[in-house]
This record gives sequence, C-alpha cells and structure tokens, in this order.
Amino acid sequence: MRKLQMVDLKSQYEKIKQTVDASIQEVLDTTTYINGPKVHEFQKNLEEYLGVKHVIPCANGTDALQIAMMGLGLQPGDEVITADFTFAATVEVIALLQLTPVLVDVDMVNMNISIEAIKKAITPKTKAIVPVHLFGRAANMEAIMRIANEHHLYVIEDNAQAIGANCRFSDGTKKKAGTIGHVGATSFFPSKNLGCYGDGGAIFTNDDALAHTIRGIVNHGMYVRYHHDVVGVNSRLDSIQAAVLNAKLPLLDTYNAARQDAARKYSKAFEGHKNIIAPTICDICDCHVFHQYTLRIVDADRNALMDHLQSKGIPCAIYYPIPLHSQKAYADTRYKEENFPVTNQLVQEVISLPMHSELDDEQIQFITDSVLEFFN
Repeated sequence: MRKLQMVDLKSQYEKIKQTVDASIQEVLDTTTYINGPKVHEFQKNLEEYLGVKHVIPCANGTDALQIAMMGLGLQPGDEVITADFTFAATVEVIALLQLTPVLVDVDMVNMNISIEAIKKAITPKTKAIVPVHLFGRAANMEAIMRIANEHHLYVIEDNAQAIGANCRFSDGTKKKAGTIGHVGATSFFPSKNLGCYGDGGAIFTNDDALAHTIRGIVNHGMYVRYHHDVVGVNSRLDSIQAAVLNAKLPLLDTYNAARQDAARKYSKAFEGHKNIIAPTICDICDCHVFHQYTLRIVDADRNALMDHLQSKGIPCAIYYPIPLHSQKAYADTRYKEENFPVTNQLVQEVISLPMHSELDDEQIQFITDSVLEFFN
C-alpha cells in the first residue's frame, strides 16, 4: 500500500508531470513572470469554466477576500456577518480593514453558516454577509441571497474550499459556488481541489464596474503605469503558478469526482454506526466536492481516535479545534457562549480523514477498518 497522505500531491503531479512541466517551461522560455500570457490564458479559461464574466487572479486566497471587500467600498465600522466555524482568514481580513466582524453559529447538518443566525444578526450597521462553503459543500446561497436582497446587503462568497461545487436553486437552475454573490474569492493553495505549487488566489464577479475597481486594487491601484487611481495593494498571481493551474483546470471535474467517489466509499463503511456521523452525500447533485472529509464522533473520545489513527500511520486532522469567537485575536464581549451551541459542539466532535484525488480502494479500506477497529 502506498504511504498515506492527508493530500497526495506527489502522486497527482506524477500523472500530469509532462503537461505541467511543459506549461512551466513556456514561462521560463519567455521570461514573462508577472502578468504574462499564462495568467491571462488561465483567467479566460476559469471564466469559461465557472460561467462568470470576470476572474481577477491575485496572490492568495486571503488577499482575494480582502480585495473583494476593498472593492465594495466597505468602511471602518461596517458590520460583516460570517461563520464562527471556519479558518481565521475569513474574519482576519474583516478585522484588518477595521470593519466589525459579526460571528454567527453554523448549521449542524452541513456545518455552513446558519440562515436563522444570519437573520438574527442583522442590524442597521450590517453591510455584508460572507458565507464560507466549508469543507467543499456549498452553503444555502438561495436563502442567503434572499436575505441580502431584502436588507440591501453585499454577499462575498468565501469559496476557498469548494471550487467546482454547484449551488442548486428551487427553480432547477444551478450555478458554480463563488459566482452567485456580488463577489467571490478563492484560494489556489496547493492542497485545494484546484491547487498550484505555491500561493495563489482569484476573485470572481459578474459586475463590470466592480471588476474594474478590483483590477486596479490588485496592481497598486494602477490602470495605467504610474497612474494610481485607487488605493491598491500588490497582489498578483505569478505566471508559473498560472501555468500549473492552467494545466490542472481541465482535470478539476475529474479530481472532484474522484473525491466524491472516495467520500461515498468512506460513508458506506461508516453507515449506521452509532458513534460516527458521516457527511451527507447527495447522489443526484454535486453541491459537495469534499475538500475535506469530516466526521463527527459522538459519545466517544474523538482525540483518542485521532491518536489511534496516527499510531497506524494514518494522517488526520481537526478542522477547526477552536471557534473564532474564542480566539484571542477576535475575542469580543459581544459574543456569548450560548449563541454558538453548534460550533462549540462541532469543535469537540469533528475529525477529518485523508481526502484527495489519488486515494485508492486499498487505502480507503485500511483507513475505514482502522476507524471501526477503534470502536470495537
């Protein structure tokens, strides 16, 4: 059996080595390292894949979120609602821009931001909602957009974990996660479903004026060299990373399908177990692309299970062990523990198993057998 990895980037690379190497070599041969043809080619290809008018590449996913908020013109003191149960980058950029983060609880079933919690958190100072498509599962964008439209709020989708996932609407239509709100942001960190070999990110929007503003922000506020029309930053996707992404983008649906297949096999093995709650998998939709495969362990010792798996050479992780409202950097007297019952429960229960496009049946069998062994 091949050595188990949380994300097996080496095996993935070996299968696409020739294509990736040739794409990188083009950049090296032309020496167009910044804003070169590969960046523009990737931008156009991703726009076509997502069905969105504008993709603006940038340096990383955190920058993508920050620049999206800058582009919307949010001002210090404006309240921005987002999920308590997620990685810190989402709230980090809100704080960096001196906006007011409003953390709310999540839904127990899908672990995404709670629709009811959003409704309760809206005040006259609320200007935006940032849903996070956590672990690869699309949030309830139909309900979120309805709330946003009713209250004249911006929606900024944090799509760092769910590129390729589809959001389905009650009228039967579907759109790619990240393209439904006023603006979306994603990360191309190497472990993502579409990952480069360093840092990278992108911003999506169908709003022409917003796209124009964001294109200036990512490049020092310039549209014409040395003419600084807006306050900007230096956040550009370099050409070598774009070359890698351009080689991998045609395989994204295949990669996501492989993750979904692995998830089905995991969940089949755990079906009906009294101590294991596996992710819900819908066979008739593709709203979950399994950036992570995350179990809930109930009435059992989650940490002991983690030790057991690691003793057998099985990598695993807890995403995320501490709620954002409990983090020192984001502590606020506004937050009451009773307002976060689901998040506080999830951080005690969740454990993520290896998940990537190269998992094989032998590995999945060994992992699931080892999990079940712990409870026997």
